[in-house]
Amino acid sequence: MTPTHRNKRIDLSGKLFGDLRPLSPGPSKNGKSTWLCRCEACGKEKLIKTQDLLYGRATSCGCQWKKRGVQQLQYVNGSCIEMLASQKLRHNNSTGHTGVYYDPQRRKYRAEITLQGKRHYLGRYASLEEAVAAREKAHMELHQAFIEKHTRNESK
Repeated sequence: MTPTHRNKRIDLSGKLFGDLRPLSPGPSKNGKSTWLCRCEACGKEKLIKTQDLLYGRATSCGCQWKKRGVQQLQYVNGSCIEMLASQKLRHNNSTGHTGVYYDPQRRKYRAEITLQGKRHYLGRYASLEEAVAAREKAHMELHQAFIEKHTRNESK
């Protein structure tokens, strides 16, 4: 009895996964096998993980999103420009304000802001209004300046 290798490469050549047609095996990415695929919709070739093809997570090179008018998110140094601009409220936020949280142990409101993966602590405040004001000031100084800098550079 010969042992079989657990991570044996599956032959996907000639099959179609959405608009992606695997052409040849590619190099491993983080220990995962990949395939060089051609997008039947636009002709672009792209490396796709085998598991993404098999489980339906990859069905095109991304050109379908562009056709539908869906904007790709723009990341600069780990921060997403569109997310910074939207200030979308997290589902678990209880104060109704982004970056402001109630600290029940101290019975105060905590304000913070994150930019480029670094969390900036803005302080604890007795009232919600003070915490919101501190967060808004930091948003204007950090986020807005970052957004303006990187959207100006993009238009040049």
